[in-house]
Amino acid sequence: TAFPGAPAAARRWRRPWPGTAKAAAMEPPPAPGPERLFDSHRLPSDGFLLLALLLYAPVGFCLLVLRLFLGLHVFLVSCALPDSILRRFVVRTMCAVLGLVARQDDSRLRDHRVRVLISNHVTPFDHNIVNLLTNCSTPLLNSSPSFVCWSRGFMEMEGRGELVESLKRFCASRRLPPTPLLLFPEEEATNGREGLLHFSSWPFSIQDVIQPLTLRVRRPLVSVTVSDASWVSELLWSLFVPFTVYQVRWLQPVHRQLGEGNEEFALRVQQLMAKELGQRGTRLTPADKAEHMKRQRHPRLRPSSAQSSFSSSPGLSPDVQLATLAQRVKEVLPHVPLGVIQRDLARTGCVDLTITNLLEGAVAFMPEDITEGTQSLPPASSPKFPSSGPVTPQPTALTFAKSSWARQESLQERKQALYEYARRRFTERQAQEAD
Repeated sequence: TAFPGAPAAARRWRRPWPGTAKAAAMEPPPAPGPERLFDSHRLPSDGFLLLALLLYAPVGFCLLVLRLFLGLHVFLVSCALPDSILRRFVVRTMCAVLGLVARQDDSRLRDHRVRVLISNHVTPFDHNIVNLLTNCSTPLLNSSPSFVCWSRGFMEMEGRGELVESLKRFCASRRLPPTPLLLFPEEEATNGREGLLHFSSWPFSIQDVIQPLTLRVRRPLVSVTVSDASWVSELLWSLFVPFTVYQVRWLQPVHRQLGEGNEEFALRVQQLMAKELGQRGTRLTPADKAEHMKRQRHPRLRPSSAQSSFSSSPGLSPDVQLATLAQRVKEVLPHVPLGVIQRDLARTGCVDLTITNLLEGAVAFMPEDITEGTQSLPPASSPKFPSSGPVTPQPTALTFAKSSWARQESLQERKQALYEYARRRFTERQAQEAD
C-alpha cells in the first residue's frame, strides 16, 4: 500500500469456551509501548515507496511552492469572512486544493447542545480540520497568547493555572450562537495507528456531558506525523504530499454516571474511543513521550549494561553470553520463562531494557510458577550494599477495588514497586560482580 502505517482493521477477539486449553492460553495483546505510538522517521523504509517518493519529489516541490501562495489567500479569506456555514464551506474547499481533505461520518449524531468535544490527537492541525466541519474553539495549553497562537486558530487563554475555571465560564456563557470547546485529553499527538495516550482528567471536569469524536489521518508516501517535528515542518510536508485525508467520525454524547469521578469518566471515554478506532488505551503520558524522544536523540544514554557484558567476555561465544545474561534477568524476574527472556535479549541486547519491557508488558508471556522456575537458579549471596527499601515489594491494596479505575491504579503501583525492586536487585548484583 502507498500509505505507510495506515490504520489496520480492528482486532476482533473471539472468546473460546471457558475452561478449555485455548481459553487459558489466549490472552489479550499487551498495550503498545512508546516506540509503536510515535514515529521517529518521516521517510518510508520500504524500497518501492522510497523510489516512488524520489520520483514524485519534483512534482511535490512545485506543489509546495504553489500551495504556499494559495495558503496565504486561504488565511486571508478565513480572517476576512465572519464565522458562518458559508465561511467554513469556502475555506474547506480551498483547503482541499491545498491537499487537506476533511471528511466526516455520522454527522447526524452531532449534538449542538453539547459544549465539550473530545478528540484523539494526531497532527498539529486537528483543531483546524474539525473547525471546518463544525464551529468550535481550542485553547493552546503550552504557549502564551501571541499572533502565532491566534493565526493557528487557537483560543487565547490568560494562563494554565486558571484554565479549567476559565473554560467553565466560557461554557456557561449565554453567547449566541454557542461555541463548543474542542479538547484533546492526550495533550500530545500520536501516529494514530496503535493506541491512545492516557487521558488527562481536567477536560472532563468542565461539564458532565461530552461528545467524543474519532480522528483518522492518512497520507501517501510519508508518515503522517513525526514525534519531534515542529508544526512548521508538518505544514510544509502537508503541502508537499499529494493529499492528506482527515476522517472524522462522530460518536454519541457520553454522560457522567452517578458518583463517577473525573478520572473514571476520562478512562471510560478513552476505552470507548479506543474501541471505535480499533486500538488500545494505554497509560502512557506526555512525559513518556518526552523520555522516548530523549532516548531517540541520545541513544548513548540508554542503559549499556548488556553491551558492556558482551564486550567484557570476548572469549565466550554469543550464545553463551546470551544465556548468561538471560540467567541474570531470570534471577531478577523468576516468573518469566527463560525462552522469552532470551528472545527479547537477542532483540534489545540490553539487560535493563529487557527487564523494562517485561515489567511494562511490552513482551507477552505466560508466567511460570516461581517456586519451580527458581529451583535451578543458584542462591544469590547477601548483598554487600543493603537497600534502604523493603526486601520485596508489598501489595498496595489488600482488597479487590470496586471500580475499574482503582484497580488500574493499584496495578500500576504494584508494577512500579516491582520495577524498582528489580532494578535494585540488578544493581546490587552488578556491584557484587564488580567487587
